[in-house]
Amino acid sequence: MKHLHIVDASWFIFRSFHAIPPLNREDGTPVNAVFGYINLLMKLLEDLKPDHVAITFDAGRKTFRNDIYAAYKANRSEPPEELIPQFALIRDATRAFNLDCIEVSGFEADDL
Repeated sequence: MKHLHIVDASWFIFRSFHAIPPLNREDGTPVNAVFGYINLLMKLLEDLKPDHVAITFDAGRKTFRNDIYAAYKANRSEPPEELIPQFALIRDATRAFNLDCIEVSGFEADDL
């Protein structure tokens, strides 16, 4: 039987960012979330050996839920400044694994 694993990249990213101490490239760019994300992804691929993997990303802050309930996640703060430049690096790392970055406007990663 073939196995498809759908990964909520946001969960991997935020878990990694908060679990890994600050880590920067030589140019000062923070990469602790990138490091943790890659390690989690490699562990998933090695341990579970899925036939197919879908990596889903949040496509912005406004979702269909905001249309239903305007206060949805209204109190959630913006991502930490040190995390913001890592989002693009994580998408690049995902593609380096030959995996697609799936995101749909108006949806969170765990909706897909």
